[in-house]
Amino acid sequence: MDGSNEQRIPVSLITGFLGSGKTSLLSHLIHHAGMAETAVIINEFGEIGLDHQLVEAVDGEAVLLASGCICCTIRDDLAQTLCSLEERRVAGSIPNFRRVVIETTGLADPAPIIHSMMQDAAVRRMFRLDGVITTVDAVNGQMQLDKQSESVKQAAVADRLVITKTDLVSEAQTEALIQRLQRLNPEAAVVIGKQGVIAPEQILDVGLFPQRGKQHIEQAAHAHAGHHEHGECGPDCGHDDHAGHRHDANIRSHSFRFDTPLAWPVVSDWLGGLAYFHGGALLRMKGLLNLEDESVPVAVHGVQHLFHEPTQLQEWPDDDRSSRLVFITRGLDRETIAAAYAAAIASHLEP
Repeated sequence: MDGSNEQRIPVSLITGFLGSGKTSLLSHLIHHAGMAETAVIINEFGEIGLDHQLVEAVDGEAVLLASGCICCTIRDDLAQTLCSLEERRVAGSIPNFRRVVIETTGLADPAPIIHSMMQDAAVRRMFRLDGVITTVDAVNGQMQLDKQSESVKQAAVADRLVITKTDLVSEAQTEALIQRLQRLNPEAAVVIGKQGVIAPEQILDVGLFPQRGKQHIEQAAHAHAGHHEHGECGPDCGHDDHAGHRHDANIRSHSFRFDTPLAWPVVSDWLGGLAYFHGGALLRMKGLLNLEDESVPVAVHGVQHLFHEPTQLQEWPDDDRSSRLVFITRGLDRETIAAAYAAAIASHLEP
């Protein structure tokens, strides 16, 4: 196991298509008192208008804001930027920070950024992914989802979806966009941003598996006795008989639940096989597991071919002790995922 999740600094990734309100959201967040002791990594200082908020230059790459935020620009490599920040924090050359917020460019695919955090051993020791926050423009969101594959992927991998510019459209238009996003990514919580104003606690420090209630993950249909259980897929997410032209028409969310503790060797083989044979179709996977011989929950998450080491959490987010996994896929059906699980079980039953 990769150790306690709470011992590492949480990192929140803010993404969203061009003009969707990332910069407005971030500029309001960094002025909030609740953002004290936060390191904010952005592309350029000028993009979020920090000049009038600058208190002092900490060094050539970072600035200290009145709110207590430390802001720095991304170096050539995100992993290098994160490690540099931590080294300077430990050395005392910059103030202490207890969380990191990263803003991506509007055309960024979130997957490589998550990969960077998962692949670098030094980054993994010091930081953990808290969540992906995606901004979606209520005015142009439907059109962007229709025409821009990046927009679809940003929404599909999100843990939080922030709807912006709702004051410029009707309630019916906002509701239609929310319904489409919930078909695309039913596990993500939806937050309405009023002119970019959102309290930090609504989108930060929520964890990959916040307490949200059982209704958000489909109940299992027990196809086998004992520990041979399959969770049922959630709604046919993204399906729309009139949406053949949409980039999100082929994206699905598949939820699995297991009521009895799982054997880690079986789970490892299952997820490893999916990553090896179908990694390109796995936009994101995250799971909260009740494993045999483990007294605390274990979190797993992955993007495409790369899966993070399992991480022990301090406690369960709610009273539910079942294992829950969610797969966001492109062109990969639930039956294939379930068949891979059955194959993993079979391989461990063989003498």
